[in-house]
Amino acid sequence: MLGGISIWQLLIVLAILILIFGTKKLKNLGSDLGGAVKGFKEAVNKDEQDDEKKADVQAKVIEDDKKDKSA
Repeated sequence: MLGGISIWQLLIVLAILILIFGTKKLKNLGSDLGGAVKGFKEAVNKDEQDDEKKADVQAKVIEDDKKDKSA
């Protein structure tokens, strides 16, 4: 593979990281990263839900205005 990373290169890098940091620090780093990704996803979902609620409220206000004008 030109410019690609083979499985053996990944294993060598992983072995070097384990030798440098140890398995406990790598495990903590992985769980911290996982928690950060989970928090990010929750924040994105919350923003999307807030946007949907705002759109629903705006649609209801517009609908109420139309009813008031036609009455």
